[in-house]
Amino acid sequence: MSRTRWVVAALMWLAIAINYIDRTVLSAAAPKLIEEFGLTPDMMGIVLSAFFWSYALLQIPAGWVSDRYGQKVGLGAAVGSWSLATAATGLASGFSSLVALRVVLGVGEAGAYPANAGIVSKWFPDKERATVSALFDSASKFGGAVAMPLIVALIVLFDWRITFAIVGSAGLLWFVVWWWFFTETPEQHRRCDPQEVAYIRGGQTQRHGVDNEIPMKWYELLKYRNIWAMCLGFFTINYISYFFITWLPTYLVKEQHMGLLQMGFVASLPLICGLIAEVAAGWMSDRIVHSGRLSLTATRKLFLIVGLLMALCIGLAPLSSSVVFTVALLCIAKSGTTVAASQVWALPGDVAPKNMASTVAGLQNMVSNFGGVIGPVVTGAIVGATGSFKMALLFSAGLGVLGILNYAFLLGKVQPIVAPRKSGAPSAAVMSTAH
Repeated sequence: MSRTRWVVAALMWLAIAINYIDRTVLSAAAPKLIEEFGLTPDMMGIVLSAFFWSYALLQIPAGWVSDRYGQKVGLGAAVGSWSLATAATGLASGFSSLVALRVVLGVGEAGAYPANAGIVSKWFPDKERATVSALFDSASKFGGAVAMPLIVALIVLFDWRITFAIVGSAGLLWFVVWWWFFTETPEQHRRCDPQEVAYIRGGQTQRHGVDNEIPMKWYELLKYRNIWAMCLGFFTINYISYFFITWLPTYLVKEQHMGLLQMGFVASLPLICGLIAEVAAGWMSDRIVHSGRLSLTATRKLFLIVGLLMALCIGLAPLSSSVVFTVALLCIAKSGTTVAASQVWALPGDVAPKNMASTVAGLQNMVSNFGGVIGPVVTGAIVGATGSFKMALLFSAGLGVLGILNYAFLLGKVQPIVAPRKSGAPSAAVMSTAH
């Protein structure tokens, strides 16, 4: 049997790695930008969050485009456009231009995760869903981990403007390879043999992508309890998670008194730990479900709740007087968010109506990324008001507790949503998961 689906997975992984390298450049360069443009903590918080305004708001349109026109177009256009925006950020001249360019970056990057969720639903059997979802999302931690020391080194060797141009060129190269290699379904790919197609389709509860039918409007998804639980829970995860790619470098420099090069290395440690934890969690959860030891619902909830319990360590980090212990707690917290994320990105394929995995992923990611919009601004405001990160990180931990309660009690049975019949009467499966 051919293994073409794993080449597709590798390209998905690389797209997200480039995605996070591109969005992390500004965080690594933040101390230089603050100095060069005279930015206050409040202003820097707005700059760091500006990306998420367009990124969050365009998740649903991006998911719809991928479901309607295919993930080849959805993911390819996303990577190409955000790479151009990254290179252009080197032309920034101050606060206003930085905000504008980050908004443009968010427009491009909005398509990445919804497209990848749709690809997983088409190209992989159910028993590999959490593994592949964890794999492609783990690239965000690799991208961030590589970005910090690499980008800091480039800034030191050249300057921050040239660094943006260098980083932006990587995505354009990926775009060429993607457009040459990828096809919408395994059936269409010249290197995917009949045995692999049969393995993929035979292992799917719901066969996405075998036709072009989209059974409901995106806003009709809001009738379902599990959609709300997915959105609200992921919001709390992202609020905690985005601290590590927005304010962490500044926290290490200002509060832990690290030099720029030392900060670049230390800031990568939580992301490396998170990468390993996420891939392991995705693989373990697939093995547990496949073995029958726990149901799909119990497995998803277990990993989501355990992950968020680990993430609560972010509130303990500023209470420690030891730099080593503080960094260790931050590593545990980041790993917890990735353990939860391994399930978060499997859920759209688990619950989406037929051919709507990208739309469901986009809806979930839109709500969750308001954590990225709000988080940097709230953190900047708290730091500006108190002169310390302590209360900001304790607030993040409080949201983590709400996330645990959400997944424990609001998330119901994990199963595909069946669209209402044409007459308008929902089926039994619909009624079991609707409000």
